[in-house]
Amino acid sequence: MKTSRLGPWLIILLGAIYFIVPLIATFEFSLRKRRGEYSFDAYRWVFADNRFIESFSYSTFVALVTILVGVVLVVPAAYAVRVRMPRLRPVVEFVTLLPLVIPPIIIVFGYLRLYNSSSWLPMTSSPRATDLLLVFAYATLALPYMYRAVDTGMRSIDARTLTEAAQSLGAGWLTIMLRVILPNVRVALLSGAFLTFAIVIGEFTMASLLDRPAFGPYMQNIGANRAYEPSALAIIAFVVTWACMGLIQLLGRGRRQSVAAA
Repeated sequence: MKTSRLGPWLIILLGAIYFIVPLIATFEFSLRKRRGEYSFDAYRWVFADNRFIESFSYSTFVALVTILVGVVLVVPAAYAVRVRMPRLRPVVEFVTLLPLVIPPIIIVFGYLRLYNSSSWLPMTSSPRATDLLLVFAYATLALPYMYRAVDTGMRSIDARTLTEAAQSLGAGWLTIMLRVILPNVRVALLSGAFLTFAIVIGEFTMASLLDRPAFGPYMQNIGANRAYEPSALAIIAFVVTWACMGLIQLLGRGRRQSVAAA
């Protein structure tokens, strides 16, 4: 019994070392900007740079809009496949897997070819239209993760029974989606939202080719011209990512406690 328990703990320890040691080394290197002593000069430089605030704020706003677009598209689709059209499940799963197969650079070149300023729908003719195109591109990239997160949440509830119960009480389709389905898949939505946020914050190819002031191109530019600041940016991005994970766990725990109390 002791040997069988030691194996999993050893694997967890090795995995933790594999991930934590490079992180510690990155953090230690980010403190070496001042010769001969440790300092937070690299972090001060990053936070004092207006481009950092602008690019991170831009990517955060785009991420929130992308999450909203993903929820509006994915939740009704997953609900329809689960309750009304189960035969379409293989087709929908195949379509949602395409962004994992097609490289982002091919997708964005297709967008540029189809939506350039001389096309029938010029979405690159103005900054706001290009921002909207970037949101749709990010929603496409995040589609596999958002759909599977929501689909997993749909599997954990009896969506058909909940729908029939709501309809017997006179609820319409919009009421069922907003007051029955969405509250019951909130934790799954938060997981998909976190993955979408992580994708948008770190994405480089689409934002760069569409010439948008996103956080990914900013990180690449700093990495090409600075020594210690890229390590500070990596630590900051890691902290933001884990803060999002902690927020998801906190909200998910609150949801489970409210369900248990009910």
